[in-house]
Amino acid sequence: MLDLHGFGPALIEGTWMTLRLSLASVALGLLFGLLGATARTSNNLVLRGMGGFYTSVVRGIPETLWVLMAYFGTVSTMNWIGGYFGNPYLTLSPFIAGTIALALCFGAYAAEVFRGALLSIAPGQREAGLALGMSPMRIFWRITLPQLWRVALPGLGNLYLILLKDTALVSLITLEEIMRKAQVAANATKEPFTFYFMAALIYLGLTVIIMAVLQWLESRANRGFTRTEL
Repeated sequence: MLDLHGFGPALIEGTWMTLRLSLASVALGLLFGLLGATARTSNNLVLRGMGGFYTSVVRGIPETLWVLMAYFGTVSTMNWIGGYFGNPYLTLSPFIAGTIALALCFGAYAAEVFRGALLSIAPGQREAGLALGMSPMRIFWRITLPQLWRVALPGLGNLYLILLKDTALVSLITLEEIMRKAQVAANATKEPFTFYFMAALIYLGLTVIIMAVLQWLESRANRGFTRTEL
């Protein structure tokens, strides 16, 4: 049995922070991804260019740099804005900055997953909806989105697992997630292997649980559909 020297509750707090950060980032990232995919598949040349610029730029820069730029960039901006209101030390919390950075990165990759899923839906289905008098928004919610979700879910699940591990990057901006808690405990006890090994076990445990949830979601999303035998 590993001796955690009283740092067990701290690791639990770090795990909860990691889950909160990953869920907040994926919620915002899904919105970015949908917007990006919609722009990428649009008939409007400007929107296609904006969508392509977003996915290319974000995917071309390491996530670590996005975390650092989101935090330190927003610090400077918020200080500048706060100066006009008599509060020159106005800042965003590391949690919000980390959420924005990870959501941007997740959204850029999710946009390509959504784009592929959108292209797999036959255009005739939208035309049929229009012929029945359905509004574009109703067509999206009743026809496009259910099929989009089913096709994109496996790819989005893989991206979420990557995002979960990328939350370790926010330890660079002092957010108290798993890696930050493990680092503090390792420095205090001079037992780095013990606490980094515990962090690895926590990440592994979270991954197993999330994979089980994703498998359940995929089985529900695929109800009524049969696989084509090759």
